[in-house]
Amino acid sequence: MIAKISPSEIKGTINAPPSKSMAHRYIICAALAKGRSRIDNIAYSEDIKATLDCVEALGARVERGDNHVIIDGFDPCEGKASVPLGVRESGSTLRFMIPIALISGNKTEFCGKERLFARPLSVYEDIAKEQGFLFDKSENGLSVMGRLTPGDYLIKDNKSSQFITGLLFVLPLLSGDSRIILSEYPESKSYIDMTLEAMHDFGINAEYDGERVFTINGNQSYTAKNTAVEGDCSNAAFFEALNLFGADVRVEGLREDTIQGDAIYLDYYKKIKQGNAVLDITNCPDLAPILLTLLAEHGGGKLTGTRRLKFKESDRGEVMKKELAKFGASITCLENEITVDNTPLHIPTEPIDSNSDHRVVMSTAVLMTKYGGIINGSEDCSKSMPDFFEKLSSLGANVTISESI
Repeated sequence: MIAKISPSEIKGTINAPPSKSMAHRYIICAALAKGRSRIDNIAYSEDIKATLDCVEALGARVERGDNHVIIDGFDPCEGKASVPLGVRESGSTLRFMIPIALISGNKTEFCGKERLFARPLSVYEDIAKEQGFLFDKSENGLSVMGRLTPGDYLIKDNKSSQFITGLLFVLPLLSGDSRIILSEYPESKSYIDMTLEAMHDFGINAEYDGERVFTINGNQSYTAKNTAVEGDCSNAAFFEALNLFGADVRVEGLREDTIQGDAIYLDYYKKIKQGNAVLDITNCPDLAPILLTLLAEHGGGKLTGTRRLKFKESDRGEVMKKELAKFGASITCLENEITVDNTPLHIPTEPIDSNSDHRVVMSTAVLMTKYGGIINGSEDCSKSMPDFFEKLSSLGANVTISESI
């Protein structure tokens, strides 16, 4: 699909979209719990659909409402999928579900987009080798079979906190105590904090020393719970960013006491407006596309802690460099930092390519509310926010969605 956006006067109030990150976690905790749970404030993005499909295929009973789900949990030690688990293009779903598949002893197959299986899975590959599990990865799929045992798990590869989360979900269910030992301080620690909070809400405790060791007692059980997903800071950031282009937008529905690392976006926006900002995204990598967009508009600056961007839905640093260059931006990508020069922007010289990355779509769309332009692959925003353009239009943006120009 193609989105054509014209310069627009943007004004209004909008509710923050539900947190995709917390929704993943609540769904999995509910699926592992004994009994029935209800989760309100659910948005059916492609990633959330993937997680729901997977827990259902493994044995959970899922009832989908308009903006809620009711889940009857299953015993993961007996989980057996009769069909491959379709993870679509959700890295979170794949990395969270692999350990769940590895406590039943049954063979489980995963399928999804090719780009997803090119992303790192080395933590689980190492565990499979150590414990003698099947771990057979192809261009667009993965087969695993084995039964995790309690004990120490040394994580040498710190490319993603999602590996830690995946193990945290299942180690409490094993027959003995376990530890997760990190070789270095974790990046994206806030996402691990969200995991621990979700687990605690469903009756599971795991101790974290604040540095590199997680201690998890075995023989625990998840307890069913009714809860609601909080607002999402990483997606709210796109709408708040409109204010840096002269809009008057208010975003409601975010928890003041949220532990989401992306909540830092408001502080970062203040620094960007002051000029020549240097921003560390080690704990908020999902903000990179919109931060690069705002730096390009507001005199340049620098992002540090960017090394993991190449492992996202696209190589986000290089992709944003390429797409923002169409607006006149000049960006330099190094191993762990990205510099944005102070150059004037203009209407893009050619259509923007989504590069199959939802955050590229939404970031450039925000910029187009000032300069106008066309985005090819606009439907890719459905990965995290299927109603993004509807929300943008509700604020006054002049958006036309079509199959061709």
